Amino acid sequence: MDTYANILLITIPIFLVLIIVEISYGVWKNDLKHSYMDTISSLSSGFTNLMVDILGLGIIIFSYPFFYERLKVIELEESILLYFIAFVCVDFASYCHHRLKHSINIFWNMHVIHHSSEEFNLACALRQSITNNLGIGILFLVPAALLGVPPKMISVLGPLHLFGQFWYHTRHIGKLGWLEYILVTPSQHRVHHAINKEYIDKNLAAIFCIWDRAFGTFQEELDDVPCVYGTLKPVRTWNPILINFQHLWFLAQDAWYTSSIKDKLKIWFMPTGWRPKDVVKKVPRTKVENVFNQEKYKFEYTFIHKVFVGFHFLTLNIVLYIFLSSFADLSFADKTGYFLLIFSTIFSFSSVMDGYKWSINFEYTRILLGMMVLYFQEELFLTNNSSITMFLSCYLIVSAILNSLVLRSVPDRINQ
Repeated sequence: MDTYANILLITIPIFLVLIIVEISYGVWKNDLKHSYMDTISSLSSGFTNLMVDILGLGIIIFSYPFFYERLKVIELEESILLYFIAFVCVDFASYCHHRLKHSINIFWNMHVIHHSSEEFNLACALRQSITNNLGIGILFLVPAALLGVPPKMISVLGPLHLFGQFWYHTRHIGKLGWLEYILVTPSQHRVHHAINKEYIDKNLAAIFCIWDRAFGTFQEELDDVPCVYGTLKPVRTWNPILINFQHLWFLAQDAWYTSSIKDKLKIWFMPTGWRPKDVVKKVPRTKVENVFNQEKYKFEYTFIHKVFVGFHFLTLNIVLYIFLSSFADLSFADKTGYFLLIFSTIFSFSSVMDGYKWSINFEYTRILLGMMVLYFQEELFLTNNSSITMFLSCYLIVSAILNSLVLRSVPDRINQ
């Protein structure tokens, strides 16, 4: 994990710079594809996923070394050819795993956050799940294990394969000629994120589009059908932590309310979107029927709202840098402290921007607990570095001031 932390110290600034470039290009062309809160929500989602990954939080049902040791038929020497074979295997496994997430109710919960934005831009690429760490996808790497691809090679190619999917989350690049027949392109991935009936659940490949063409899931972007983005059941929140569990909560509710014992079990493994007939009437849910009449989720925010969110997001970047740069030297308690700080901050400011009545009090409670942690830091956790302690103390004080200002001019829902 120390190596992964060092890689993230390099890749995160690159991603942020590219997002800023995309925003700047949109402003220059008077064709901005970002909205303030949506982009902050996307980036915050990336931070939550990063924290879960780097701390190794998850339930590993299957592991690649387990399959490798038991299934390898041949053992090849490390070479460029073997790396290429391994990359193709990783890409095929990604396609299969991705298709599973789009096909089965319970697995959709692992992926819905990636589709939850009603925009489509580079920031959306960072909307990654915190409930995806079950190791199910390893099952689709059995071909790699049979071919004797060593675990070390998979661990190297896995992050590279994921990072290679960032660039095509944009609306500023058109079709790319002959590359459309080989690689996944921005045009193809726009189709994948669209909720138009012509596009839904299409273009599931990650790098090579040959899988979509071979298995019948390919769809070209049509000139007369503009892409509309989001999910057919809009998430209606900026909070990435809530989005991660929203679909799971809906499934649990449906399983509880249905009178059919069979359906209580069946719902989890039925096609995505399936609900018991008796529950559809009891618990109606909003669904997009006409995508071109879709109203995007947004509030009219004041200047102080934007300052409030921007301040928290900027602080998150600094805290994340401190966390990653000192990761190797942190104790378990320190890592837990940073995890709680980052998650609680994201949960708090995104809930305020959602207009929840309880969010202001939650933020005050978070600030008070933070002050207590810093005061009793020897007994609790976080850090014994005086400079960092001073930084976090100032952050909490400014947070309290901004929170009081936001309380005077909150989004409408809090006033209801």
